Amino acid sequence: MTIKTRLLIACALPEELGTEPLPGNTSVVWTGVGKVNTAIAVTRAIARHQPDVVLNFGTAGRVTAHVSGLVEVSRVIQRDMLAEPLAPRGHTPFDTTPPVLLSAANTGFTCASGDSFVSAHDPWLVDQGVDIVDMELFALAMACHQHGVDWQAMKYITDDADSAAAQDWGSQVRQGRLLFRQWLAQRLGVSA
Repeated sequence: MTIKTRLLIACALPEELGTEPLPGNTSVVWTGVGKVNTAIAVTRAIARHQPDVVLNFGTAGRVTAHVSGLVEVSRVIQRDMLAEPLAPRGHTPFDTTPPVLLSAANTGFTCASGDSFVSAHDPWLVDQGVDIVDMELFALAMACHQHGVDWQAMKYITDDADSAAAQDWGSQVRQGRLLFRQWLAQRLGVSA
């Protein structure tokens, strides 16, 4: 997919992306951590900037071993929507929004978002075909879905979503920003 002119970059923390100017004519919104902060920040930013695409960059833990480096996400689900027996895990009861939200990308990995830092194996994630976990993407995708705006996501894998995840995230959080900036410059056809 060619990224359109009105591009909004959404990132939870400056520690992930850095504060240096990005290539091309892009706006950045810092969402903060978690689904509620992200939903509010992205909804406000969509109203203000009227983007064609909201591009999320952030960090993620891997659930499957073959995922590493900078990866594109094509599907996102909620891992912490637990309203059984009203609806199966991952589904919001009494809501007609699809429980799986698809990005503008045709290929990529599956991410599961939730308001907890994953630090232990969760068989449900494996059963759902989840590759990576984060804390913001589903909220971003939901805000975009509600406003008819395309979304894309690039995630840098920082940890193995295990007992060492917090320590690994802390030491790796800044490692993906250069890769993302290079990817973005290439997509926009400008120099990094």
